[in-house]
Amino acid sequence: MTRFNSLRFVAALVAASFFAGGALGAAATEVGTDEKAVEAPAWDQVANIRGAAERLGRLHRARGAKAAYELIDNCYKTHSLASTYGEGFEACIVQDYLETRTLIQIYSRMPPDALQKAGVPSPQMLADTMGQRISAAFQQYQKTQTYADEVRRLVDQHGLPVFVAIVFPEAVQAIENEKSKQQKK
Repeated sequence: MTRFNSLRFVAALVAASFFAGGALGAAATEVGTDEKAVEAPAWDQVANIRGAAERLGRLHRARGAKAAYELIDNCYKTHSLASTYGEGFEACIVQDYLETRTLIQIYSRMPPDALQKAGVPSPQMLADTMGQRISAAFQQYQKTQTYADEVRRLVDQHGLPVFVAIVFPEAVQAIENEKSKQQKK
């Protein structure tokens, strides 16, 4: 699989397993996706997403994926006790999506036997379990598919660049250098 095709595959996995119809599935129908506009949270959603991405990125860079997942697990345990959906709980979802999406992209480039030897889950398993966690998170507070889709869009637009720049600064620099070379031609 070429690099381009593997990235398309990963994007399809993430979308199908997380926010697309499969994430909320039947529950979205029960809750309702008939809203005309996405409900606006009471907090600065973009700032919350960027902050969650930065905290996770710094932790991942310093202590790795295991520590990041421990943070995410503790985040869900703490914030899921609230009676209403809030900024902290949404930060848990953001961090889960960013960490898992990153691992899916990395693992999708590895041969299945290398994944097995390393004792790590397949990209499909990561996507499926993330989809289940995030679906349950949105369902707990009766959030619609439209709301979930907007969160994903905002995370992709505002959180992912922050997270990637912290976790993979060398890769970001290489991409910027390549863009600069292309513009000079």
